[in-house]
Amino acid sequence: MHLNTPLKVHYYGSAVVLLGTRDEEGRPNVAPMSSAWWLGQSAMLGMGDRSRTAQNMRAVRECTINLVPSGLADAVDRLADLTAADPVPETKAAKGYRFEPDKFTAAGLTEQESELVGAPRVAESPIQLECRITAVHPFGKGCSAFEAEILRSHVDDSLLVPGTAYVDPLAWDPLVMKFCDYFGEARNLQESTLAKNWRMPRGRLDRAA
Repeated sequence: MHLNTPLKVHYYGSAVVLLGTRDEEGRPNVAPMSSAWWLGQSAMLGMGDRSRTAQNMRAVRECTINLVPSGLADAVDRLADLTAADPVPETKAAKGYRFEPDKFTAAGLTEQESELVGAPRVAESPIQLECRITAVHPFGKGCSAFEAEILRSHVDDSLLVPGTAYVDPLAWDPLVMKFCDYFGEARNLQESTLAKNWRMPRGRLDRAA
């Protein structure tokens, strides 16, 4: 039986990423988020307008998207109630957020220089995307959707299907947020017709069959 009920959140299962940005004075920031999706060589990023990350992307028009493996859940959680906004916005202060000027150190993460943009990468992330913000759209109440063009991708070679530019889906175990909790260690359920039609290399999937 389906109940007619308003849901407080709609996080049905999204990959967690760490967004690297710099403000107009060049100060680095890193922030977790899970409102991201990809199409082709672009990403759409949803952020609250009062966040420092959103302000940085709007002003500087650059960011890095650092995809998070399930093993980095602790580092992500150390960032969960931190903000680079000073003063802390009232809505965040009410939820227990506190100001932290050096979020990389607070999370135990390493700032890594990018090649094409000024925004920092996260060295511990095995998949890093350098991006340029090409458009910003109002979205919902007090939020914006940022279009990010992917300029360069950096992938740990242990994740690639040998001899290809494809990520091995068995080697890559993303940290996923479902209804504000962390999940990982996903398993392959069955062969995909979509993957077959797109001629996606199977990598470790063939060895696991």
